[in-house]
Amino acid sequence: MALYDRDYAQQGAMGYESVSRSETRIVSFVKETYKLFAASMMAGAVGAYVGVPMAGVIQAYAIPLIILEIGLLIGLHFVKHKPGINLAVMFGFVFMTGLMLAPLLARTLGMSGGGTIIGNAFAMTSVVFGVMSFYAIKTTKDFTSYGKPLMIALFVIIGFSILNIFLGNPLIAVAISGVVVVLFSILVIFDTQNIMNGNYETPIDGAIALYLDFLNIFTALLQLFGIFGGSED
Repeated sequence: MALYDRDYAQQGAMGYESVSRSETRIVSFVKETYKLFAASMMAGAVGAYVGVPMAGVIQAYAIPLIILEIGLLIGLHFVKHKPGINLAVMFGFVFMTGLMLAPLLARTLGMSGGGTIIGNAFAMTSVVFGVMSFYAIKTTKDFTSYGKPLMIALFVIIGFSILNIFLGNPLIAVAISGVVVVLFSILVIFDTQNIMNGNYETPIDGAIALYLDFLNIFTALLQLFGIFGGSED
């Protein structure tokens, strides 16, 4: 009996140490993810700042630049485990997203009160992102199983967005932007819980997921605020 008790105590201690190590790894993973997310935000802002003065050129070469942007995102998947190269590709990608946002920013700046519109859109995005992140941490509801329906909804929105390029219907554009805000707000919860659970393969995966959530909410709100909150000079 004494031997049995001793073995049980040893297993309990080992189990506790294992859980402790696991929690430490997750905490480290979360910290690294949010550091990369913050750095991505800055790199994206630099891309937008560089791009605004040459918005016309970016718009003229939109297709090859979009292909480059997508290529960097795909390439990131293959190099995310290679130190140095992974960060270079990641920052290259987020820089390109900022660059591609420049024509919309330039157009908004050309409106009456354009700077205020951009500031309000960014502030509202930060509030939405913060509230959804806080909810993701505090709620007992598990959103990590919602991946499939969220991806289906995303592809449906992409399909309607492509269709509206040819239709040019402003009402459809407003509806799409509204749905994008809702969808990516839910994705903030989904991605945050996956990060907290250590479900992403690398911190880069989690950081890019959060960055794209923020970027898409900001872009959609900027379009909505631009439609309803300003007029071109």
